[in-house]
Amino acid sequence: MSDLDQLVAQATAEFAGIGEAALLEQAKARYLGKNGAVTELLKGLGKLAADERKNAGAAINSAKERIEAALNARREALRQVALDLQLKAEALDITLPGRGLPTGGLHPVTRTLERIEALFRSIGFDVADGPEIEDDFHNFTALNTPENHPARSMHDTFYLENSPGLLLRTHTSPIQVRYMETHKPPIRIIAPGRVYRVDSDATHSPMFHQVEGLWIDENVSFADLKGVFTDFLRNFFEKPDLRTRFRPSFFPFTEPSAEIDMSCVFCEGNGCRVCSHTGWLEIAGSGMVHPNVLKHVGIDSEKYIGFAFGMGPDRLTMLRYGVNDLRLFFDGDLRFLSQFK
Repeated sequence: MSDLDQLVAQATAEFAGIGEAALLEQAKARYLGKNGAVTELLKGLGKLAADERKNAGAAINSAKERIEAALNARREALRQVALDLQLKAEALDITLPGRGLPTGGLHPVTRTLERIEALFRSIGFDVADGPEIEDDFHNFTALNTPENHPARSMHDTFYLENSPGLLLRTHTSPIQVRYMETHKPPIRIIAPGRVYRVDSDATHSPMFHQVEGLWIDENVSFADLKGVFTDFLRNFFEKPDLRTRFRPSFFPFTEPSAEIDMSCVFCEGNGCRVCSHTGWLEIAGSGMVHPNVLKHVGIDSEKYIGFAFGMGPDRLTMLRYGVNDLRLFFDGDLRFLSQFK
């Protein structure tokens, strides 16, 4: 019995001094393995007399259980040490504030629209709105655009299936028509909004934005048009010496009509790649409101006169921020949009 107690003490002491799980399993084999010390003692029971075998077997099994208990206790101790080291290495400081969510920002085109609205409000213009799904009359007929006009082609306009006469507006001019139907002169408004045309490339999108302006009164002249729009461009680009020019053109709803160019904001009119080395950038269409348009909305064209203009805020945004592809505005790529926060 003293030999068994000594064996248990020896095994317990050896297990306690081991600091690695693999070495502990090797020590186990020396005591409880196939050829271990306890196993050899159990094998020797067959050589003993029957009355001795019972007492010796009970003593050996008791020693085996104590050794196994010491082994399991050391296993648990090593597991706890390993767990403590892991927890320490992977610990999180829960006293730190959370990282939070990233802040959003206005879309660059929205920034431009708000800037345009603020500039025109500052000189007495109101902001008007209207439906994006329009009828033929307000989108074309009231604007002196005959039925055989190319703009009515399916190649240029989105028509609604199974809804005769309804379409996605191709410009914001219908807003002006609807406003003139319900308001009497003097009228001074801008009409911003989304418009739709069958077009898509680096400088065109099937959905884009437009801002149109309208001033109707008794003594409105082309000089007023030039003064208002030149002042707007100078304030928008913050260039007091920016120059404009008006080139004769044709639009069904204005007469006379003119394309508006401005001196290139990148090269100061000296010529560069952006302006195709001309020194000028085409920026808007304009003209004096055609008398037929006024007649369609019940305004006396003998008494009242006015001007209208239309520009693309998407293009103004490209020029202001140096963006060379219109499609970037509508791809939804946060890497691009986050630059404008």
